[in-house]
Amino acid sequence: MGFLDLHSHILPSLDDGSPDLATSMLMVQGLASLGFETICATPHQKAGQFLPARQAIDQAHQELSQKIDASDLAISIPLAAENMWDDVFFSRLQQDEIPSYNNGPAFLVEFQPSQLPVGLSDHLFELTLADKLPVIAHPERYQPLWAATDTLIELAQHAALVVDLGALAGYHGRKQAKAARMMVKQGIAHAAASDAHSPNDIRVAAEGIAWIRKKVGDAAVTRLLTTNPRMIIAGQHPG
Repeated sequence: MGFLDLHSHILPSLDDGSPDLATSMLMVQGLASLGFETICATPHQKAGQFLPARQAIDQAHQELSQKIDASDLAISIPLAAENMWDDVFFSRLQQDEIPSYNNGPAFLVEFQPSQLPVGLSDHLFELTLADKLPVIAHPERYQPLWAATDTLIELAQHAALVVDLGALAGYHGRKQAKAARMMVKQGIAHAAASDAHSPNDIRVAAEGIAWIRKKVGDAAVTRLLTTNPRMIIAGQHPG
């Protein structure tokens, strides 16, 4: 069973990810060469910066899907989004319209790196009571968690934590690398993802996978890139 990537920016011309369809195909081909057979397309939904309309997202998703179907790649690209925890997110939450993995209970969310939302743990708990599964993107980036392992473990009880492969490989900063590696070594991280924005990120993802295999073992690679991601996309907390 191949890898499942919970976080990527492979859809063309929507955000700071792929600029065009040709680049998108290079990214898909590169991820496939690493062993990914499912690549979740998660374009940004961030007020004031990247907020592509649903029609544009659906069109980009259809174009890339058709291009993949016409190739020899056995790759699926489920549609979701990387939702910033902002006013747009809360408006959609009230209307039960948060873009999620396959329109299911699990959705990807990110925060501002310098501060976490007030009462975040309580919010996450309330979401689980509503049969939602928050999936926190790149938790290693959030500065308040760097010296707060207890808080991190508490958040992990109510949400799935997905570290970036690039952070594990050391490309996103020293402190970010330290945090991501600690989460993987201690079993706090539930999954790892490419967060690919360009073809250059394929090599970075490969190095991240190699780091997991070398430092934690093949079983961890399977858990973080295959078993747990499949549970998460189905709306099940890996525990």
